[in-house]
Amino acid sequence: MVGRAKAASGQAGDAITIKKYANRRLYNTASSSYITLDDLARMVRENVEFQVLDAKSGDDITHSILTQIIMDEEANGEQMLPVSFLRQLIGMYGNSMQAMMPSYLEASMANFRDNQTKIREAFDKGISATPFAAIHETNMAMMRAAADVFLPGVAKPKDKAKPQAAENRDELAVLREQMAAMQKKLDELDK
Repeated sequence: MVGRAKAASGQAGDAITIKKYANRRLYNTASSSYITLDDLARMVRENVEFQVLDAKSGDDITHSILTQIIMDEEANGEQMLPVSFLRQLIGMYGNSMQAMMPSYLEASMANFRDNQTKIREAFDKGISATPFAAIHETNMAMMRAAADVFLPGVAKPKDKAKPQAAENRDELAVLREQMAAMQKKLDELDK
């Protein structure tokens, strides 16, 4: 438990080491006990830092273990990742933009996490409030900036006849229409 408390505190270098053995068993070196992928998922939700190492080679396999947890969650629970997103994500492998995707996804998730309360309130109010639209615009601005850096000249040129404010209102109007349609479908499902 001491290791868990330290790991949860966020101190540098205090991540719990998990060893994965050839028999697929996971061993928590902090608690000196075998654990499961469900235990690791709980640790993630509790913000406990850990690193998974292959017991034989010492290689860091944290990424593949976290990916396996996501696959298990998607297979056994409610699916969170839409098929269209998965297709787009797979399409990014080998793409010239692949290198920027990890930082973009991290920034988008951090932005979402930071604004989670506002997003929840917007959904509760029927999506008529604008925090969701503001978050969407922030994500779109980040993507446009990344496209300008990685693919100069490919980004959609600014139409001088149409001011940015009008373009933002149009995007917001489209988003509101989409959200209203989603709310209508949800209301129909509740009946």
